[in-house]
Amino acid sequence: MPVYFPGRTVHVHIPYPRIFDSIGFLRENRINPEIFFPSDQLDIIAPADIDRLAAALDWSPTVSIHAPFMDLCPGAVDSKIAAVTLERFLQTIEITAPLKPVCAVFHSGYESWKYAGNTDIWIKKSTAIWRKVLDFAEKTGTKVAIENIVDAEPSHLVRLADEINHPLFGLCLDVGHRELFSKLSPAEWLGLTAPRLFELHLHDNFGTGDDHLPVGDGKIEWRGFFEKLKGLAAQPIHTLEAHSEDDALRALNNLKNFL
Repeated sequence: MPVYFPGRTVHVHIPYPRIFDSIGFLRENRINPEIFFPSDQLDIIAPADIDRLAAALDWSPTVSIHAPFMDLCPGAVDSKIAAVTLERFLQTIEITAPLKPVCAVFHSGYESWKYAGNTDIWIKKSTAIWRKVLDFAEKTGTKVAIENIVDAEPSHLVRLADEINHPLFGLCLDVGHRELFSKLSPAEWLGLTAPRLFELHLHDNFGTGDDHLPVGDGKIEWRGFFEKLKGLAAQPIHTLEAHSEDDALRALNNLKNFL
């Protein structure tokens, strides 16, 4: 039974290697997918594969994508690491263009200890990468959203978005990651990132591991977060990052309790 959320765009995360096996499930529940493209898949995907996927998404969903992230660092000081990262990011934008994604999510690569607290280095190196990514994204109108991972607070992410100052460049707030690495509440993160927010990643945990539980099945305090979210003039994409079909359905049903 499809679950609808008037006034909201709700997506469900699914890795590309599972997408064709899950088409029936996605179609039956009228799910908008966020499709994750690991690096190894970018090496073997042919244009015909993406055309076949675009044709299979025949219920006219909105699509978002998640770029590869393992070993990649958009703020890399080493020029060769930066070059490989840019290559993978541009591959992602180019290969997925036929899907007409409304948003592409990328990891920030920021780790404060690695840069010895010198955010200026990361800002400078990252900005060069993202401007080149945006040159590609402009061709399809795809928004580029930078996701928090091990970030204790979001000031450097907001600063990056302000520095680039492009209508297609913004942030993705991952509420589950915030629970693991930040002492700020979900509502506080939302208040700090809202002006630049394109997407939310919604999943739960108990503060000890990145469990990707359905919203409401862990210890995250969601009520205040969703109350604050209601006050936003523009609602970001709500992406549920469940790791199974059963958890995806549970996440969708749980989400109804908060919206």
